[in-house]
Amino acid sequence: MENTLVKLFFGLFSAIVGIFSPIIGLVCCAITFVAVDFLTGVIASRHRAARLGEAWSFESRRAWDTIRKLTVIIVGIALAWLIDSMILDFAHLRLANLFTGFVCGVELWSFLENGAEVCNYPPFRWLKQFMSKQLSSTLGEQISEHYEDSKPTA
Repeated sequence: MENTLVKLFFGLFSAIVGIFSPIIGLVCCAITFVAVDFLTGVIASRHRAARLGEAWSFESRRAWDTIRKLTVIIVGIALAWLIDSMILDFAHLRLANLFTGFVCGVELWSFLENGAEVCNYPPFRWLKQFMSKQLSSTLGEQISEHYEDSKPTA
């Protein structure tokens, strides 16, 4: 009986791994981006504390926040993959790739902010300012367009 349960467990585990094996590259990309952002965030935090003359300490709460964030990201990639491959496979939406790209883009943005904090490198500062300006400009236009479209007509 015990041998049968072990075989059943490993059979189910193998089936799950097989279903999600095509997204291992996406998961590894997301983990890499989150890890780099976390490490540069710790360095930026230390740098900020030193610049302000404050005592610095590593907060495990922040590390757990990152682990929870990473868990949600991995589950999000897996769920998007299930929609792509099992539900809407005829549509070729590549939702898992889009979701991973969005996550990695956000983490890259955070990395650039950390880089600007740590090394005060002019291209990082310039890119951060440029992206902030572009983002607020684009969002401002989209919000005003949405607002204009949603106004009731007299």
